[in-house]
Amino acid sequence: MNGEDRKKQKGRLELHMLQKFGFTQYESQVYEAIMAQDEPLDATTIVAASNVPKAKIYEVLNRLIDKGIVLTTMDGKKKLYMAVDLQTVIHKIKTDFDNDIEALKQYKIKRTFTDEHIWTLKDESSIASNIEQLIEEADSSILFLAWNERMERYRELLEQKERQGVYVEVLAVGGLESSLTRKYSLIPLLDAPEPSQLLIVDHTYLLFAGVEHESWKAIKTMSKPIVKAMTDYFYHDVALTQITKKYGEQLLQDEEIERLLTRLIY
Repeated sequence: MNGEDRKKQKGRLELHMLQKFGFTQYESQVYEAIMAQDEPLDATTIVAASNVPKAKIYEVLNRLIDKGIVLTTMDGKKKLYMAVDLQTVIHKIKTDFDNDIEALKQYKIKRTFTDEHIWTLKDESSIASNIEQLIEEADSSILFLAWNERMERYRELLEQKERQGVYVEVLAVGGLESSLTRKYSLIPLLDAPEPSQLLIVDHTYLLFAGVEHESWKAIKTMSKPIVKAMTDYFYHDVALTQITKKYGEQLLQDEEIERLLTRLIY
């Protein structure tokens, strides 16, 4: 195979990659056939050059015109076609993809059923993505308990949701600098155990994550009894945080109360 043949074959392979971006095989073949020429082509010539059936050629050409990658004009009574250059096509594909991603981010699917299952997650990045998604989709309320370095990841999003009218209440272990109206900071009495995260959204969705054997694991559920129990758990910790903040020195003078508090608060 000489250099010119290799160049043509490489071009064909690259252009057929268009199929990965939503183009059909026929569309790729037609675009390639038109692009390979330096002058406009009529439909009969395109059929011969592309190997697309004559019965399909106008349907395919019209789709490519609608997609904005083939141009058309009239030369007398004959309709001619010319391909948009490949770099412009690449730019269009990228722009359309970015716009679709942004639209997808704004799209919400509301559950119309209650899922009582308890689902497990085992990857830290997956857990983080689920937490972010739940916060973004919150309509009425967010309760969030986490160590401060974890909560900092979502601070701006939480502040944004509060500005949008969502009730946001957080308990940050170690403290958190934030404009949030309802925030509590807990400084552990002793060295804290492995960190955990508890998120309850709209009194319906719950995610609880913790570290086990140096790896993050989590459960996610809509089970009403579990959501209610963990909501009580959240406010239990908020109450203890405020009590120890106000009366901590006095309470810790009693050995039995100190022992109980260190067991209850991390």
